[in-house]
Amino acid sequence: MKKKRLLLLVTGLLGSFMLAAAGCGGGGGGGASSTGGGNTGVAANQVLRMAWGSEPPSLDPGLATDTTSANVIFNLSDPLVKLNPETLEAEPGLAESWDISDDGKTVTYHLRKDGKWTNGDPVTAKDFVYSWKRTLSPDLAADYAYQLYGMVGALEYNSCAKNCDALAAKVGVEAPDDYTLVVHLTSSQPWFVQQSAHTAFIPVHQATVEKFGVKWTEPQNIVTDGPFMLKKWEHTAEIDLVKNPNWRDAKDVKLTSIPGKIIVDGTTRVQAFESGEIDALDGGGLPPDEIARLKSTPEYEQYRALGTYYYGINLKNISDIHERHALSLAVNRKEITENIAQGGQVPATGMTPPGMPGFDSINPNSPWTPASGDLTKAKDELSQAASPKKSINLFYNDSPGHKEIATAIQAQWKELGISTTLKQQEWAQFLEFLGPPPNSAVDVYRNGWIYDFPDAINGLELWTCKSGNNNSNFCDKSFDDLVDQARNTPDDTARWAIYAQLEQKLVGQDGALPIIPIYWYTFPNLEKLSVKDTFNISPEDQIDLTKVVVKGS
Repeated sequence: MKKKRLLLLVTGLLGSFMLAAAGCGGGGGGGASSTGGGNTGVAANQVLRMAWGSEPPSLDPGLATDTTSANVIFNLSDPLVKLNPETLEAEPGLAESWDISDDGKTVTYHLRKDGKWTNGDPVTAKDFVYSWKRTLSPDLAADYAYQLYGMVGALEYNSCAKNCDALAAKVGVEAPDDYTLVVHLTSSQPWFVQQSAHTAFIPVHQATVEKFGVKWTEPQNIVTDGPFMLKKWEHTAEIDLVKNPNWRDAKDVKLTSIPGKIIVDGTTRVQAFESGEIDALDGGGLPPDEIARLKSTPEYEQYRALGTYYYGINLKNISDIHERHALSLAVNRKEITENIAQGGQVPATGMTPPGMPGFDSINPNSPWTPASGDLTKAKDELSQAASPKKSINLFYNDSPGHKEIATAIQAQWKELGISTTLKQQEWAQFLEFLGPPPNSAVDVYRNGWIYDFPDAINGLELWTCKSGNNNSNFCDKSFDDLVDQARNTPDDTARWAIYAQLEQKLVGQDGALPIIPIYWYTFPNLEKLSVKDTFNISPEDQIDLTKVVVKGS
């Protein structure tokens, strides 16, 4: 998932990662979260005042591509499965159970019979069939349609130019009855059940979508099926949620209201929190110059993350590989993580982050991503470029920290004799500029990826030719063939070996270098002590508001 940003896991590696995560996270019951002990009991007023880090570009599950949109959608919706924030294994959601065929190619979900839309209609398997085919529809042009490509006929339907209705009928999802959903996969995909926790798999209410079109997500129109309902959406200013009293497990949800301010500026977010206007931030970022001070406060929390912060390169504009090598070599990642980001981030050597099953086998240890940079080698590489572009545009969005990092990299590239013009945009405009394909003005762009499920394919498949998240103009058929091969390789060790080849094609010795990995994410956050014990941000940057309880004094 774009950061403003499961399978049968190797339990040893994931267990080690999640022990660390539990030690950092507010929901883990340990570490800094114990400082909430000053409050006891449950408050009579179960209201959580949130600060959302950006205006969600879309609350349509078929169109959402960023973590802010996803967090709102997940709390408005009832997904088939949820990922346990500690183990990242799939747990029942609207699907109370599921079966996988012996060959791994058929997954059958058994739905609960008490799922309801907010208008009273029952949630049925047919809602999923409609919604998944809608996401795949060429007319919707969903960036995340590829999330569904594991199903038989999904890619063909999404790519169709004619005979589309016939191809839609061949997509491998069916509802033999109201509460049975059968999915036919192109291959055995050990990660598919966990992947079905993604927003692209969340159903929409067909009659509402067809009646209101693009306006169906407005508060006066929206029909959802989750624990909370959208009460108010004042664009760019406020998003308010309220408890859904008719949700299937409403008795277990304590929060009655979540008034949420949209506050993009990091300093303003901190001021709103410290003045008592806000109870918790959404992990959307803290101003770097405040991190050192905030770390010493009991309200500070730092979460582990499965995610990578990177700069993408428009290969059409910066076409010489030697210049791309130089740009990456000149970046001092250690300086950025220690002096600017300051949230415990680790300099990144590739796309796949630590904590990912198979990381040690997959990690490319790229020669182009030294932690402290290598200016001498960078200058040598630039001297080999036939016609380097000496004046480039660097685009980034307006969330906390991005400007400071861009300014530092601007200075580092100046040492190469490259002049960098910084272009800041608000989130929705930024996503539009990135495409794909990217606007011709974009030479380099800041981006990040938070993994939707813990398998490296979720980040590596971004760079396939037709990916809706490939903003770099990188396209390599041999890369796409390896991704297809990985999708057809259920054995973990064999699949990790393929992932290692993919990393080499991206950032290895002879890789195309469409990205410059900067660091592997953490989520620094602020939370009032009254909610800190139960507020939690998962490694995939999700906040389950059904778990939050406001303590009384």
